[in-house]
Amino acid sequence: MATEQRVRDLLDRIPTGIFVNGAFRDSSSGATFPVHDPATEEVLVEVADATPEDGAAALDAAVAAGPAWAATPARERAEILRAAYEGLHARADDFALLMTLEMGKALPESANELKYGAEFFRWFSEEAVRIAGRYTPAPAGTGRILVSKAPVGPCLAITPWNFPLAMGTRKIGPALAAGATMVVKPAGLTPLTMLLLAEVLKEAGVPDGVISVLPTSKSGALTGPLLADPRLRKLTFTGSTEVGAALVAQSAPGILRTSMELGGNAPFVVFDDADVDHAVAQALLAKLRNGGEACTAANRFHVHESVLEEFTTKLVDGMAKYVLGRGIDDGVTIGPLVSADQQATVSELVQDAVAKGASLRLGGVAPEGPGHFFPPTVLADVPADARILTEEVFGPVAPIVSFADEDAGVAAANATEYGLAAYIFTKDLDRALRVADRIEAGMVGVNRGVISDPAGPFGGVKASGFGREGGSEGIEEYLETRYIALQ
Repeated sequence: MATEQRVRDLLDRIPTGIFVNGAFRDSSSGATFPVHDPATEEVLVEVADATPEDGAAALDAAVAAGPAWAATPARERAEILRAAYEGLHARADDFALLMTLEMGKALPESANELKYGAEFFRWFSEEAVRIAGRYTPAPAGTGRILVSKAPVGPCLAITPWNFPLAMGTRKIGPALAAGATMVVKPAGLTPLTMLLLAEVLKEAGVPDGVISVLPTSKSGALTGPLLADPRLRKLTFTGSTEVGAALVAQSAPGILRTSMELGGNAPFVVFDDADVDHAVAQALLAKLRNGGEACTAANRFHVHESVLEEFTTKLVDGMAKYVLGRGIDDGVTIGPLVSADQQATVSELVQDAVAKGASLRLGGVAPEGPGHFFPPTVLADVPADARILTEEVFGPVAPIVSFADEDAGVAAANATEYGLAAYIFTKDLDRALRVADRIEAGMVGVNRGVISDPAGPFGGVKASGFGREGGSEGIEEYLETRYIALQ
């Protein structure tokens, strides 16, 4: 168990000011806002509440630092990122505990996020020295074509609460590798992890002004002026489709480069020839990773009618073994949801499905507080008009429906406006490739329930957004292509 003394010691050590131009300081207004523990609903600390004036100062610093950072040799940028990777691992216990305190996830989950999030710095430290161009003769024989890449310029990153470290590192990593500067606006529910990351980046040697971190309780007031400032050249956002669409509209007048990683409604399709035991084991990972609060989480389970009852029974047995509780306590495998609003939304979706005829096979009722807890829940016989099949659940709830044949399974999987992740289970390689080609999603897991990898391009289609994070594609989001015509 993480002792209360260790918690207090950590909270006494973490930075709580805004981070601008290489230093932590109070906001220009002096105002603060509270960060709560979702397991106890108690205030952890008060953090500085950034203002539009603070945003302008951060962008000023990013603009001023931009030319020197862009001119820094790629190898030096790479070494700084590698030092940041090592710095994260050196403080792994602090980061894991802090993520659990402010977001709620079980401590082992936070430890895994630290490893995953740090890997983006290592990956992009290696990509920094592989930014390539080309030099070719013009086909008409009129000269030479020189193509080079240049950093996009000052960026604004808006990160979500569910992965408070990794959603930042997979934006910061490629930006720094490309030679771009960045202002980060972390989620108001979970700003502490990003502030501690700023401290690690400074210690790793990131020059003043290259990175700023601005926690705020008034997101629109802070980001609106930044998006309207012609010096800003890039917006990257992870969050809901509704907010993403509004940000795209705001960014349009400035013709900003944008990357949008938005909502998901991932189907988990189990065919009649699947290894059911393996599918269930992977379903537990795909559904309950991060307590279900992940855009890649399996949102609805489409199971062939011939294996429906076997899969359902075994999934209920597996989910029933998860231990609900405060994430820092020993033995806990699933923590609270992040907020009372999130708990209410999940409860509402479950109640809607049951009212329309779904069978509650496990869980379904939030326990008494304090804390925003919701138990692992399985719904069978979910009717087609249940909201839970079309809306993102973002909680530990597994709605199950059956299908009769491959075409029906694919049609059910694609019956959504979203297209981020999908999962298919079959022993037939031909079917796996055939179905993967037909699934409308940016990422497809074949016989595996965890697909995120810093070396792979993460992103979606349709209402799940555009642009890619991670992989060799990730750094391209922070680079402009320049064509030079040589005589």
